Amino acid sequence: MDQGACGLSSGLIYLPCMYGDYEEIEVLCGVAAEYGVPFVVHQRSEGDEILESMDELLDIARKTGVHLHFSHFKVCGRLNWGKTNAVLQKLDEARQSGLEVTFDQYPYTAGSTMLSAILPPWAHEGGTEALMERLRSPDLRRRMSAEMKTGFAGWDSIYAWAGPEGITITSVESQANQICVGRNLLEITSLKEGSDPIETALDLILEESNAVGMIDFVMDEDSVSAIMKHPAGTICTDGLLGGEPHPRAFGSFPKVLGKYVRQDKIYTLEEAIRRMTSQPARIIGFTDRGVLREGMKADLIAFHELDVTDTATYECPKSFPKGIELVIVNGQVVADGNTEYRVAAGQVLRRSYY
Repeated sequence: MDQGACGLSSGLIYLPCMYGDYEEIEVLCGVAAEYGVPFVVHQRSEGDEILESMDELLDIARKTGVHLHFSHFKVCGRLNWGKTNAVLQKLDEARQSGLEVTFDQYPYTAGSTMLSAILPPWAHEGGTEALMERLRSPDLRRRMSAEMKTGFAGWDSIYAWAGPEGITITSVESQANQICVGRNLLEITSLKEGSDPIETALDLILEESNAVGMIDFVMDEDSVSAIMKHPAGTICTDGLLGGEPHPRAFGSFPKVLGKYVRQDKIYTLEEAIRRMTSQPARIIGFTDRGVLREGMKADLIAFHELDVTDTATYECPKSFPKGIELVIVNGQVVADGNTEYRVAAGQVLRRSYY
């Protein structure tokens, strides 16, 4: 923090953070609170136990006074979509009690992460090499398969939420498996003349030494829209760029402007821009950017209000948006129409506490 860190972040469904317990997180958040920076967190559950997961983090925020910020806030799994109102109510109650609680969100019904996130936590213990050994064990593979089909207390099964038809491979390392990119697990199983999509997934993780990306369709539009209306939210991409990525890497912000502002009228253009600029700058603690004012950093975009929209799709994700004319970073033009200028306009951002 003394060197300028902007906050503390954790992904509680990922290694090694999934092994962090309540007491460890509480101590770390206490330090973040002392410095006035946010705790930005992918919570332990975004579906089956989302309410309990929120309770854990809100209780820590209550004890430490830390600013709690939920990463890519959502409700996952068909059987859980009905919890959206309860999730938002819990958020409201926390904020009304005086807690600083915010979140970011991408405007899609599918998420994206590494394929190995479909595996139960115990499979990851000891790191990649230990995982590879377990994937070579028929007995342990059978256990993984059984748990992936249902999930269990304390762990959400993305595979159970999405099913094999709802998990699409976005990237692999080897040339031999490039044919899998852009296909879902059912299609890959058929292509490889297999019979079990879970076995296909386990084989792929093993063959690629855990370097496999995926898209998982686990959300519904009504829930996404309801969360988007909440005033505590900001817009994010949560994007990865390898292989054939999730379209959010190219389309998140213009999709909000085109669909959720112009088409669905969830909020005004001004409110959408606030959620993309001054609100995230406030959350992260930067006072020299995020608004148009003399003396501020000149991070500017000129776009056509009536035309701006995303063009990236799940089938063709690397597609630039329409309607953006000019992009300026720190006062330097980096894109003008279809012309890109590769100038080193960015800089490392640090916070000062003195």
